[in-house]
Amino acid sequence: MEFRKLQDLDLTNKKVLVRLDLNVPIKKGKITDDTRITAALPTLRYILERTNKIALMSHLGRPDGEVMPEYSLEPVGVRLAELLGLEVVFVRDYTEEPAEQVLNQLNKNQIILFENLRFHPGETKNDPEFARKLANGFDCYVNDAFGTLHRAHASVVAAAELFPGERRAAGLLVDREISVLSGLQKKPQAPFTVVMGGSKVSDKIGVVLNLLNHANYLLIGGAMAYTFLKYQGVDVGDSRVEHDKMDLVASIYRNAEARKVEIILPEDHVAAAKFDADAEAVEIPGRTIHKGLMGLDIGPRTIKRYSDIIGLSKTVLWNGPMGVFEFDKFARGSLRVADAMARSSAFTVIGGGDSVAAANKAGVADKIDHISTGGGASLEFLEGQTLPGVKVLLKQ
Repeated sequence: MEFRKLQDLDLTNKKVLVRLDLNVPIKKGKITDDTRITAALPTLRYILERTNKIALMSHLGRPDGEVMPEYSLEPVGVRLAELLGLEVVFVRDYTEEPAEQVLNQLNKNQIILFENLRFHPGETKNDPEFARKLANGFDCYVNDAFGTLHRAHASVVAAAELFPGERRAAGLLVDREISVLSGLQKKPQAPFTVVMGGSKVSDKIGVVLNLLNHANYLLIGGAMAYTFLKYQGVDVGDSRVEHDKMDLVASIYRNAEARKVEIILPEDHVAAAKFDADAEAVEIPGRTIHKGLMGLDIGPRTIKRYSDIIGLSKTVLWNGPMGVFEFDKFARGSLRVADAMARSSAFTVIGGGDSVAAANKAGVADKIDHISTGGGASLEFLEGQTLPGVKVLLKQ
């Protein structure tokens, strides 16, 4: 997959439209986690060394085409200004007044941030007219929003297509994401261990089947583990089971057997009588969970076994928590897996979502080699799909 990179563009004094993923959590007007903002800084600084004629665009939340003040990007602009040491000119009416007029008036210490793209219904519809309003007056297009590349939206696809091939490119973050995730699908250093959690087998089937081509171990946790155990005839009590997805589990086992991949399931559990943060945690020493209890985390023996395998691996990918991570009593499995990855000498990758939250909560995120910024985008990419936002950046 050969795509155009930021370094391929001549940005000197050019007007550059930049798609970022600034979809950060905001409560009462305050940003509670600016990880996605800081992740965009290397690309922004690279561009700013060559031109100050920049307009940034992003979505925030799901306002569904309506203007909703709680989803305004204005607090993001304030934080960007602090981090970059520049004035961020916040533009709300960019579909009415061409951005080119504002661009021409910028001084060297100013850049533009457009208001939330999803305030306009044309964004999620990949509307070409909306895309033209975004792209009007710009010389180059850069996409550094990996988390949106699986969406065929106007700012991701239609706007990019309005620029000649040699004037559109991936930013540094997207470049890194594609490089790392592509490497996991080609020839990762063995032993290659895939740690897969979360609630549904159906959500991960495509990723699992694709990664089985090179994996040596598949460690299963989270609610999906109970579907695998049920398939093997193990009584899992009241645990969540996708009874209608046993054919998917069967196909995973068939593919794993053909490729000599060892699938490892929980040997013990932490369970509860109800799905509640205040429920009493009950340690189950074996695989069987009795009726009246539901598995909510992997147990200590499973934690040790999974940690040992991670420790012996050369490459590790983790996607999905090992238990009900949002409940402290059932977060230990996820936290210990994060610890094991941090201690491992393997090349470690975390594929977004709650797994990232576990690494942050365990205080080891800085010891992971690569943490993906895109949940759904990471999964679809790891399935082997060519994402719409990547396709428009490919060299012809």
